[in-house]
Amino acid sequence: MDIGKLVRRTPLLRNAVYGLYGQRVEAHLDRARAPRHVGVMLDGNRRWARAVGMSTKDGHQTGADKIPEFLGWCEETGVEVVTLWLLSTDNLTRPAEELVPLLGIIEEAVRGLAASGQWRVHPVGALDLLPASTAAVLKEADQATADNPGLLVNVAVGYGGRHEIVEAVRKLLREQGAAGKPVEQIAEMIDIEQISRHLYTSGQPDPDLVIRTSGEQRLSGFLLWQSAHSEFYFCEAYWPAFRKVDFLRALRDYAARNRRYGV
Repeated sequence: MDIGKLVRRTPLLRNAVYGLYGQRVEAHLDRARAPRHVGVMLDGNRRWARAVGMSTKDGHQTGADKIPEFLGWCEETGVEVVTLWLLSTDNLTRPAEELVPLLGIIEEAVRGLAASGQWRVHPVGALDLLPASTAAVLKEADQATADNPGLLVNVAVGYGGRHEIVEAVRKLLREQGAAGKPVEQIAEMIDIEQISRHLYTSGQPDPDLVIRTSGEQRLSGFLLWQSAHSEFYFCEAYWPAFRKVDFLRALRDYAARNRRYGV
């Protein structure tokens, strides 16, 4: 008998085996080398839905339902900051029949994260490009959870890395221009620290580890500035099927790397 095939074909047995394997991986994790900040590209909702015969909306909803569970895993392993990419600026051009339900799912997901009282929820993205209702939900969650202890959760909605950098430079120029400084003086003072101070994630540590699900191996503009020295982990699982054992493998892989910070 092929034990491997038996495990794959028997859901209860498969879950038990992965559970035991996950416990073993977790027990051997080097907690001293856990990442402080993890960025996640929640990719593959639509493809997962097609694979299991569900609608695109159901795929996005299942992906949203995964978020609180994932944040729990992060807390258990000592992560302090999580950035979740929920909607890019490019996604805003999707057909209305897909975009409108997706925005509704994101709004409910953000409300749920805020209502739990467990985390600080911070919007990361161009709120001015979003529908007023979505922007309002993000702002309300930010204000309502600002004093919550524990994990800081950046929800990247209407986010694009290039757009963020452009906006950071614009804010810097406006700030210094309002102070009456000439263009030449402003140009001389612009440096890495000044631009970083005007990013959406100002004051936060840069991501140590960036995870992308669904097998795609590209950044697509996610945290372009902040990820200059990040480690990357690409997982084959679609986001709705992402398991704790997949996350633990990512942490194990990260802990085994020799971070050289560009050197």
